[in-house]
Amino acid sequence: MSKTAATPPLAADPSRWKALVFIALAQLMVVLDATIVNIALPSAQTDLGISDGNRQWVITAYALAFGGLLLFGGRIADKWGRKNAFVVGLIGFALASALGGAATSEAMMLGARALQGAFGALLAPAALSLLAVMFTDAKERAKAFGIYGAIAGGGGAVGLILGGFLTEYLNWRWTFFVNIPFAIVAAMGAWLIIREPAGGRNRAPLDIPGVALSTLGLVSLVYGFTRAESAGWSDGLTITMFIASVVLLAAFAGVELVVKSPLLPMRVLLERNRGGVYLSLGLAVIAMFGLFLFLTYYLQVVKGFSPVKTGFAFLPMIAGMITGSTQIGARLMTRVAPRLLMAPGFLLAATGMLLLTQLEVGSSYPALILPAQLMLGLGMGTAFMPAMSLATHGVNPADAGVASAMVNTSQQVGGAIGTALLNTIAASATTAYLADHAAAVAAGGPAAKLVQAQAMVEGYSSAIWWAVGILVTSSLIAFTLITTGRPGAAGPVASGDGSGAIADAEVKIPVIAH
Repeated sequence: MSKTAATPPLAADPSRWKALVFIALAQLMVVLDATIVNIALPSAQTDLGISDGNRQWVITAYALAFGGLLLFGGRIADKWGRKNAFVVGLIGFALASALGGAATSEAMMLGARALQGAFGALLAPAALSLLAVMFTDAKERAKAFGIYGAIAGGGGAVGLILGGFLTEYLNWRWTFFVNIPFAIVAAMGAWLIIREPAGGRNRAPLDIPGVALSTLGLVSLVYGFTRAESAGWSDGLTITMFIASVVLLAAFAGVELVVKSPLLPMRVLLERNRGGVYLSLGLAVIAMFGLFLFLTYYLQVVKGFSPVKTGFAFLPMIAGMITGSTQIGARLMTRVAPRLLMAPGFLLAATGMLLLTQLEVGSSYPALILPAQLMLGLGMGTAFMPAMSLATHGVNPADAGVASAMVNTSQQVGGAIGTALLNTIAASATTAYLADHAAAVAAGGPAAKLVQAQAMVEGYSSAIWWAVGILVTSSLIAFTLITTGRPGAAGPVASGDGSGAIADAEVKIPVIAH
C-alpha cells in the first residue's frame, strides 16, 4: 500500500491549482444564488405581478429542485464523470439564469428557478468531488479545502452584498444575469484545464427506485419546512409533507440496504466520521441561515440600513470565514485532529451568536454586531474547512460524487429547517410581546412604533438563543463522533467500505493515502 501511495504520478495533478480557480468560481455562483435573489425579490414581485401568497415560490422552487435532486446529481457525476457533470451543470445553470433574468411572467420565473436548482444539484457535488480526487497531498488538500470552505461559508453573505448593489443601482434582473459570466468562465476553464483522474467512475447501473424515493423524500422534507414558515406547523399540508418525507426516506433507506448498486451506499453514510460531519454541519447551517435572515431584517427594518449598506454590514463575517478557513483551519488541519478544529470552531461561533442575544433596538453596530460577526465567521470558517475535507476523505473514488452530495444535502436541508424553524420561533415571541404591550400599540404614535420595533428584536433574540444551543450541539457531535486523527498522519481514514465496496486498492489509494 505504501509503495503505491508514494507513487508521485498518482498523487499530483499538474493542473490542480488552476482547476481550483474554476471550481471555486462555480461554487461561489451556486452559494451566492441562494441569497442574492432574496434582496431582489420585492422588485421582481412588483414587475412580474407575483402575489404575496406565491412570492415564496421564487425561493422555494430553487430549494426544492436543488435539495431534492442532490443525491441523484452526485451519483450522475460518479457515473458520467465529474468534469462532464460539472461543465453541463454550469452551462445549464447559465441558461436557466438567462431565462430568469428575461422572465416576463410568474410561471417563467418559477420555471427558471427550478431549472437553476436542478442544474445546481448536478454542479455542486461534481465541484466538491473533483477537489476530493484531484488534491491528494495532505497539505495541499488543506489549502484547497480552506478556500472551498471559505466560499461555501461566506458565499451567502457575498450574495447579500452583490444583490444589494445590483438591485439598487441596476435592476433585479441582473441578480440572474450576473451568473452567466461566472458560468461561462468556469465552464471554459474547466473544459480546458481539468483532467479527471482515471479509474474513479462508478460503472454500476443506476438505482432508479433509490432516485425516485430519495428525490420525493427530500422534496417533501424541504417543502414541509418551507410551508411551515408561511402556513404554520399545524397546517394540514405541512403535516402531510412531514409524514410523507419520513415514509419515503425510510423506504429509501430500506431499498439502499438490499439493492445491488445503491444510489447512496450505507458505507458512505454510516462511517462515523463522515456521519458526524453531515450531522454537525447540517445543524450548524440551521443556525447560520436563521441568522442571515434575522440580521438582514434587523439592519434594514429596525436600523434603517439600505440594501447596499446591509450587504456591507456582513463583511466582518465574510472576513472571519476567509481567515478561519484559509489561515487557521488550513494551517492546523495537517497538525491536529479534525474534531479539535470543528468542535472549538462551532463553540466560537456559538459565543458570537450568544453576543447577538443581547440585541436591542438601539444596539451599536461596532460594539455588538461587528465583534459577534467576527467570532461567528472565524468559528464557522475554522470548522467548515476540515468538515468539507473529511466529508470525502477516505471514500471510494466511485462514491466521491454521492459523498459530496451528502454534504450539500445536509446544508440545503439545514437551510430550509433553519429558515422555517427559527423564523417561527421569532414570530411567536414577537406576537407574545405585542400581546403583552397591546395598550401601547393601540395608542399609536412614536411609542407604538418603538414597541413594534422592540417586539421584532425580542423575536430575533429569542430565536438566536435557539441558534446558540444548536451550535453547541454541533460542537458536541463533532467532538464525539469524529474520531479520526489528523489527515495524512496515520494512513487513510477508515472508509467503511463493507462487503459492497470496490476492492481494487489501485483505485482507492490515490484518494485516501497522503
